[in-house]
Amino acid sequence: MMFRPQERVALFIDGANLYAASRNLGFDVDYRNMLEFFRGQCHVIRAYYYAAILDTDEYSPLKPLTDWLAYNGYALVTKPAREYTDAAGRRRVKGTMDIELAVDMLELAPKIDHAVLFTGDADFRRLIEAVQRHGVRVSVVSSVRTSPPMIADELRRQADQFLDLADIAAAFTRRQTEPRTRAAPRPAEPVVGEAG
Repeated sequence: MMFRPQERVALFIDGANLYAASRNLGFDVDYRNMLEFFRGQCHVIRAYYYAAILDTDEYSPLKPLTDWLAYNGYALVTKPAREYTDAAGRRRVKGTMDIELAVDMLELAPKIDHAVLFTGDADFRRLIEAVQRHGVRVSVVSSVRTSPPMIADELRRQADQFLDLADIAAAFTRRQTEPRTRAAPRPAEPVVGEAG
């Protein structure tokens, strides 16, 4: 891994994407250990976690995780997800944090040396390109070991460094789960256990 001990680094975590990748690889992320892992590699000045949360009267299984993250070193960025019924009558949830993540990364670019983006979403390729024009190195964390791969080829090519989640996960795996045999749909609201 290519990190310089004194470089100023910010982590940008697409929560739904990281959740889907880790579940497909068969583990849960221990967010305390993940932050310590990166702090051991470089000077982390900020760690953002992005999540769209379904705003209903019902209990959200994402709430314990987001509460824990907010009190334990993460800058939590959330917004309400929208619930709708598709043409087939199925309940769907829509919530993307792409714009929020892009704005934060562009605003922070003049103050950091290296951005670490946890996502495989091809929509972020132009963001990476824009941040690189500010002189910021960009690492992308996702996986090619899921079926299908969670990382878009164009995103992987644009990044200065690609880190396969499977290669670094041992440093912050909380619990092994059964790996998925096929790619699961991207969850809007993952079920989480205790937050660490």
